[in-house]
Order: sequence, then structure tokens, then C-alpha cells
Amino acid sequence: MKFIKKFLKGLISVIILLVIIAYITDYEYILKGVRVVYMTGHVTAYIDDYPHFENEEIANGTPQPWALHKAYNTAKATAKLEKTHQELGTIAFLIIKNDSIWYENYEEDGEIMYGPTSKTNSFSMAKSITSALLGKAIEDGYIKSLEQPLGDFFEQYKGSKTTVGDLSSMSSGLDWQESYTSPFSVTARAYYDDDLAETILHQKVVETPGSSFKYLSGNTQLLGMVIEKATNKKLASYLSESFWKPLGMEQSALWQVDDSDHRLVKTYCCIASNARDFAKFGKLYKDHGRWNGKQLLDSTFVAKSTHPRFPNDNMYGYGFWLSDHKNKSIFVMRGILGQYVITIPEDDMIIVRLGHKRGNFVEGASFTEDFYIYIDEAYAMLENN
Repeated sequence: MKFIKKFLKGLISVIILLVIIAYITDYEYILKGVRVVYMTGHVTAYIDDYPHFENEEIANGTPQPWALHKAYNTAKATAKLEKTHQELGTIAFLIIKNDSIWYENYEEDGEIMYGPTSKTNSFSMAKSITSALLGKAIEDGYIKSLEQPLGDFFEQYKGSKTTVGDLSSMSSGLDWQESYTSPFSVTARAYYDDDLAETILHQKVVETPGSSFKYLSGNTQLLGMVIEKATNKKLASYLSESFWKPLGMEQSALWQVDDSDHRLVKTYCCIASNARDFAKFGKLYKDHGRWNGKQLLDSTFVAKSTHPRFPNDNMYGYGFWLSDHKNKSIFVMRGILGQYVITIPEDDMIIVRLGHKRGNFVEGASFTEDFYIYIDEAYAMLENN
């Protein structure tokens, strides 16, 4: 009994010491990571984590529900698609054909029954939405063009050749390290720390900007800070007035913020919304920025966004991933756990998948194997029906 008491006393002392060290060395954000992730039974960020963070509301207006296709849900998922859903924990899967929902399925996960109004974390699909806000800010006259220097907005980058377009197209030259496994990485700090702006503005330009693609979440976070400074508007409000209300989103959404007094939104990630509303960004870009006859986003900006900026790095445009699978021009909103809005304009089709995990990367490709399965099996379902 004495041994157990001594052990527990020693363990508590070690924990207290580690907490003190974390605060002294400015790594106290790790404690929040432990509380949000490990103490909830997870090993990494997860799709339902948004209630553990502060959030700003992205208000919707009058809902404009998707039309249901005349063949709505008459098709069955293929065996391969079902197997992939089960293995990777898909919670929502939609096929939208000719601007109507053709197939829609939601899954139950433990005590949670997901449905059309279920909010889950977008993760990096938010990068595409932040890039759309860049296009809107240019159109509204707050930002001059994609070529406007970053140094016009932040003194730290005066003299740098990095532009706002470089941030959107992942070619800034920042020294950000994109690591999802180390708790000491800047990526982990950005997710759990209480002052996101301080973290981002310490990043230096160490490579030639505007020359090649390098995926860095810090790019989009800095872009969001540029947009907020240029517009002098909170980004959740700017997103609401620019897109959430005009697109007739069916639900209000939530955007994670840091714990600082400024409540800076995490523009590189973390919009909690549902599959139907995420899909509307695919339709907006498919229709060249038009919605219900109104031009919400400049068509030239849309075209730039959904085509490669760099010939040798043809997997990315401005805020969107790109693919030529099945010899089709495909643009994609993508999140780290297999969140997808896959838009195939030539076939007037949008595929949305939300879930807990993604598959392994295909060798020599910029997508994981499940991405190709979702496309192939959606076409198989259409053909079988």
C-alpha cells in the first residue's frame, strides 16, 4: 500500500513538473492537444473535435435546398465502395448529378447518427474556401490582384517577393514544416496554441517564392490574415455575406478560432459544416462563379483556381487540388482525413465524401487510393442504374 502511495505521489509530481516545463518553454499548447485528443480516446485530430475549441458562427440566410434527382437513391453502392466506406469510416457520401442529389447516404458511428445537417470538421477543404474569399476580396477592391505583395499587409514581409497569389497557390517560400505527427511541429502549435497570429508571423521566407508548389498550411493561414486585414472584417462574417448567404446554405456553420482576444479563425482548416453545404462550392466553381444567374465570383479567378499554376506541379491551382483521372479535368476540395468535394464539370457531377480516415497514397500520385475509388465506383453506380 505504501509503495502505491509513493508511486502515485511520484507520478503526480512528474506530471506537475512536466506542466511547469511546458509553460516555461512555451509548449503549453501540447497540454490542450492531450486534453482534446488523447483524453477523448483519439490519437489525432478528428472530425467531431470542433466543440472542444472556440468557434465563430458563419451565419446562413434563406436556405436553398438541393433538388432531388428523379432517380434519387434508386441506386445501390457497389461492393467495393461499401467495403471502402466500412474500412475508412465514411459518414457521408453524395453523388450530385446535373445539380440534383442523385445518391445520398449517411452512416451511424457508435452513438452518433450522421445526417444531412450533421456538422463535421472540413479540415483543409477550408483552404479552397479561403481562396474563394481571396477572389472575392480582389473583386470587392480590398486587394489589388493576385500579384499584390504580402509586404503591403505585414511589415515582417517588406522586401519579400511573396505575393497573395503565392500564398493561395502554395508557392510562398515560407519555412513552415508541414508535419502531422510531431507534437512539437508548427502545424500542431497552430492547431492547439492560443495565439495563432504570433505563430504565423514568425515564419520567414527562405525559398524563392512563385517558382514551384510546396504544400504548407501556413500559406493559407497567412492568406486569411491578409484578407481580414485588407477587408477590416471578421472572416466568418465576410464568408457569410460573400458566400454562405448568397449560396443559400441550409445550415449555419462554425469556424474554429484561436484563444487570443482577437479570435483569429483557422483559415487553413476547421469549418464545421455538412456535406450538402460543402458541395455548393463545387457547384459554384463548376458554373464559373455564377449562382442563380448572379456572378458571385469572377469567372477568370475561378478558371485560374481550377487549372495548374505551374506546369511541372500540375496537381494544384489556387486553393484547389487537381486531377486528370479517367482523362477528365477534375478539381477537388480536400481534407486530411479524406474529406472531399470532387467536381467533374464535363459530366456535371459532384462527389462529396466525409469520414474518419483516408487510404494510403498511390505511388507517384498526389491522391490516396480511396479518392480514385470514390470516382470509379460513382461512375459504376451511374452505369449500373
